[in-house]
Amino acid sequence: MKITVLDRNTVTMGDLDFGPLEKLGEVSYFDALPPEEVVHACKGADAVIINKAKMTREVIEALPDLKYIGLFATGYNNVDCAAARERGIDVVNAPGYSTDSVAQLVFSFILSYATSISDYNESVHRGEWVYSKTFAYFPYRLIELAGKTLGVVGFGAIGRKVAAIGQALGMRVIVHSRRIYNDCPYEQVEKEQLFKESDFLSLNCPLNPGTAKFVSKETLAMMKKTAYIVNTSRGGVVDSEALAEALNSGRIAGAGIDVLETEPMRADDPLRTAQSCTVTPHIAWASKEARERLIVMITESLRLWKEGKKRFVVN
Repeated sequence: MKITVLDRNTVTMGDLDFGPLEKLGEVSYFDALPPEEVVHACKGADAVIINKAKMTREVIEALPDLKYIGLFATGYNNVDCAAARERGIDVVNAPGYSTDSVAQLVFSFILSYATSISDYNESVHRGEWVYSKTFAYFPYRLIELAGKTLGVVGFGAIGRKVAAIGQALGMRVIVHSRRIYNDCPYEQVEKEQLFKESDFLSLNCPLNPGTAKFVSKETLAMMKKTAYIVNTSRGGVVDSEALAEALNSGRIAGAGIDVLETEPMRADDPLRTAQSCTVTPHIAWASKEARERLIVMITESLRLWKEGKKRFVVN
């Protein structure tokens, strides 16, 4: 079996072992490529494993040998699943590998805003504690999370983990999803209630027509001025212009953003200079442990597929 791995530099900086994958066939590796080079790189491959490369209808139709598209990711909106299905090509994602890591970053944002820890650290290193007239000083915001309302959008593996951590910290958890979950132990609310009541709003949903620009000028207007938004899902779930305007005008208190509509970030992205906006470069999934787990999962999925057993097929 011929296997082509694209986007290798998006999942490893030389710290992962691809040896188990290489036992399944002849593997060719490529780092992130311009779109016009994808077809050439994948010619003759039975299986292609990608992260962010776009597998459009045109690309798929230009690869007559292709039978399997694997993803170094849970999301698969960069693959034309309908075109793959028409060709009998299985599209296989990697669900759940980064759940703990993503939930951890969600609360890194939340705790950072709740404690103003960076502001206090910088203040101390400027010498302000040295010359303080009191044993403690607290010019920056300190928020106790217990009793605050955590709004969770999406109730998949990550949403469930975020909700559980919030509950463990004493937060009131409310959940909004496109479906009602019979096993959800939290209050399930409509969109308007979610935005009106959340002190911290965590976006943990896929990007689809129903969630595109879920955070908009209209929904931001419903929020408390003391509220914070955290987005570790997909950039398109948030209207960046509307969020930047809300932050700069003080409409909401802050935002923690790990994903953008265009990645890498554009120089003129409005969130780059927005007030009270912490931005990280799409790293929620990227702990060493999560990436190691990812390699194991994509290798095992391909091994099973090779044996005629399918798992995590999304099309």
